Amino acid sequence: MDIEHIKYRIDRSKELYEDALILAQNNRWRSCVNRLYYSCFHIVDALLYKDGIISKSHDGLKTQFFLKYIKSNIIEKKYGKLYAQLID
Repeated sequence: MDIEHIKYRIDRSKELYEDALILAQNNRWRSCVNRLYYSCFHIVDALLYKDGIISKSHDGLKTQFFLKYIKSNIIEKKYGKLYAQLID
């Protein structure tokens, strides 16, 4: 496991979340949602990578996240719904 990859994804997620807050303060909602999605994307990628799951696409990442964490109730379903909404 490459700890640097995980650290990079977590740091990137935090940065994108902070960007989303700035955009929300300025009523830039489409860009805000986009940054929130990518913030989630990076943190989900870090989580899956930690467990040895590597995805080559956004859809693959979403599928693996739902199978591993949402359907097994490791992460509450409401967070899965939020992630799905951000994707759409």
